[in-house]
Amino acid sequence: MTSSQAETPRAVLLLSCPDARGIVAEVSHFIYTYNGNIIHSSQHDDEQSSTFFMRIEWDISDFTLPAEKIRAAFEPIAIKFEMSYTLEFSDQVPRLAVFVSRQDHCLFDLLLRNKEGEIGGEIALIVSNHRDHENVAEWFGIPFYHFPVTKETKPEVEREQIDLLRRESIDLVVLARYMQILSGQFVEAFPKRIINIHHSFLPAFVGAKPYHQAFERGVKIIGATSHYVTENLDQGPIIEQDVTRVSHRDSVEDMVQKGKNLEKVVLARAVRLHVEHRVLAYRNKTVVFE
Repeated sequence: MTSSQAETPRAVLLLSCPDARGIVAEVSHFIYTYNGNIIHSSQHDDEQSSTFFMRIEWDISDFTLPAEKIRAAFEPIAIKFEMSYTLEFSDQVPRLAVFVSRQDHCLFDLLLRNKEGEIGGEIALIVSNHRDHENVAEWFGIPFYHFPVTKETKPEVEREQIDLLRRESIDLVVLARYMQILSGQFVEAFPKRIINIHHSFLPAFVGAKPYHQAFERGVKIIGATSHYVTENLDQGPIIEQDVTRVSHRDSVEDMVQKGKNLEKVVLARAVRLHVEHRVLAYRNKTVVFE
């Protein structure tokens, strides 16, 4: 939630289920029954899979059910329509961990946007396989954890990282140009709770120096993609993307700078959308409720 939204206590219900008549009516009636005031409501019907998706947000200032009893009261409706759902509250501030290596543009951007209230949640810690940004964490007053990684130590390091994240009750892991491939063990520990950012040249230009490869091919568009991390490298459900045009006048350095600018914006959007509970992932895709 943004700071303006957080002034009024709200609940957000995100749900998916087989499409059927009466879903919107039942959910709306449930909120009305307990004196809730609907602020935002949006839905989507995937005709190919006959799946219904909905996000509904309501003011619970005068809700006659206490927050801890809403889920139990809603359960009969969820069972009736075979719903998968999450229920979140604006006073539950998500805790974020930012993982970073040596490139700092995404880290700085997230920290500043969070400080200004543009991205909600609390950045609770910064994790890196290098010490380059330890002073940045200190300046922002955020705990910094250094985990040097080698091929031999990676399994043990990841176990320590997972323990740290669980101990600190981290809700979302943000890979802000963290140049390590996470293992299946790590991904399974935080399903749909790890967000990555990278250039959008994949799968055309893989490996090192993708911008140099793109420059040699004379590409006219470059972009950035932010997605949930899965065991399949860079193949997770896409949350946000953006592009910008380039031309023969742009050098490799120009393209790199434009790419960094896109990465910052796209990652920030993806994190905001997740933190505000606007993303539903399914079938390796997402429904994003703007």
